[in-house]
Amino acid sequence: MNHTILPRLTAGIVAVAAAGLVATTAFAHSGAVPTQTSSPTLQGPATQPFVGDKLSVSNGTWSGSPTKYAYQWDRCDPTGDRQNCVPIAGATAQSYTATTADVDHTLHANVLATNTDGTGKADTKGSGVVAARTSPKNTARPTISGTPRVGESLTANNGTWTGVSTFSYQWQQCDQNGNNCADIAGATGSTYGVRSTDIGHEILARVKAANRFGSTTADTDRTVPVTVTVETTTTVVTVPGNQPPTISFLSLKRVGQKLYARFHACDDSGGRVTVTERDNKAKALSYTRRFSVTCGTYARNWLLIKRFRSKGRLVVTLRAADGSGKLSRLVSRSIVIR
Repeated sequence: MNHTILPRLTAGIVAVAAAGLVATTAFAHSGAVPTQTSSPTLQGPATQPFVGDKLSVSNGTWSGSPTKYAYQWDRCDPTGDRQNCVPIAGATAQSYTATTADVDHTLHANVLATNTDGTGKADTKGSGVVAARTSPKNTARPTISGTPRVGESLTANNGTWTGVSTFSYQWQQCDQNGNNCADIAGATGSTYGVRSTDIGHEILARVKAANRFGSTTADTDRTVPVTVTVETTTTVVTVPGNQPPTISFLSLKRVGQKLYARFHACDDSGGRVTVTERDNKAKALSYTRRFSVTCGTYARNWLLIKRFRSKGRLVVTLRAADGSGKLSRLVSRSIVIR
């Protein structure tokens, strides 16, 4: 018997077994880096966070059996979801407390899941814009859309605010010059159905923004006076009689602290008319003056009162009324105060 064959055979078996072991081990450790199966989410007052509020992030769910998690909070632009985000130094815990540096920014968190094969990453959607611990601040005035005509609907548009949790509304009816405004009973929704009792009146909406630190109110501009739609028939009868006065706004300019206006006003009777002038500016109470004139072209000037001297657009309106109270159309010119 040749005894040299046994050692060679034994060595071959060992080599084959070893190769099988290596192959089995390599198969057992093929790529199993954690993969997100549901996104992590922000928890706490994420819709409207204030300075001092504590937010936390859930891990979400992952395949690959992560053995540990790590976190990084980011500060992002106030508009868009996760735009121009920058890591917040030291914010690497599962929770984060908003600071004054976060005011007017949004926040989001990154979650890193790790196992022996590597690390996977997922992030949350952005929070609401972080606000200071004060009542809401209006940055763009509310507006009204719709036609001020009986049977039509008006809608209050909120404008732009920071730090808002809820909105509420109150519609008001003003006189034909936009003064003496009073609440309309029961008109507390974001829309308002124009009524016959509103004819000849101007309408505004008062928007109240609230949060847990207080509330702030901002008014829309007033509408033009409410009118009514008159149904027509196939027969039109023209009845002579008193017609509304006419007015046209020729020019408006500012010299120093004075405004200079030129206009033409006339009435079919040739008698005197009363011209109502009103200064209007966003976030400022309007101011009204009256001039008595006959048919013709006139120039008037007046001192710009203090509340209208700040930067912004000033709108001047004119309307003529005859002795019977009939009104001309409303005309306007504007200037920019710089």
